[in-house]
Amino acid sequence: MSRAVVIAVLVLVAAVSSAATVLIVNSKEAKKPALTEEQRAVREKFFGSNKELPPIKEGQEMRPRW
Repeated sequence: MSRAVVIAVLVLVAAVSSAATVLIVNSKEAKKPALTEEQRAVREKFFGSNKELPPIKEGQEMRPRW
């Protein structure tokens, strides 16, 4: 076998294995159940509500606290 054929086969094997890995990972993520209402409530309590933050007034967040 020539060097070009060996390189082409290696590239083909790498591409097929990468595609198989992507398909396997995506199929596992699709089966993942959504959050239950209890989990969603605990998450919202811990991280805060998913409402937008109020606008920053006059750059208050940029001032040093000292």
